[in-house]
Amino acid sequence: MNRSIRYPAALAALLAVQAWSPMTHALGDSAFDFKTAADLIDVCSSDAQPAALACQAFLEATIQYHDAITDRKRMKPLVCYPRGTTVEQARETFLAWGKKNAGDAQRMKELPVVAVVRALAEAHPCKR
Repeated sequence: MNRSIRYPAALAALLAVQAWSPMTHALGDSAFDFKTAADLIDVCSSDAQPAALACQAFLEATIQYHDAITDRKRMKPLVCYPRGTTVEQARETFLAWGKKNAGDAQRMKELPVVAVVRALAEAHPCKR
């Protein structure tokens, strides 16, 4: 992911979601629960701007955490995405994974962070 824009974009997305909080109530409070992979797939599939921003923020936070704990030196990374990969590409990868695994009840009940890492690792495996 492009580090030069990723971190500020996550902050902007989180602030935007807060600014549009009255609009999130129109989508339903449960739309932003993020309790399961299926919940995150629903949010990331939405065309509503608050949902798109919430999805972006969740994906960016997940990737930032992965990168921070693996730091590419001490702990083997789970995801080795190509330089320049965008959050939109990560979203598309996650949604494609969700579509492929829609019939797997166990996968759809996983924590969303686990599902995101699983989807990205499948698409961008580390070959070391």
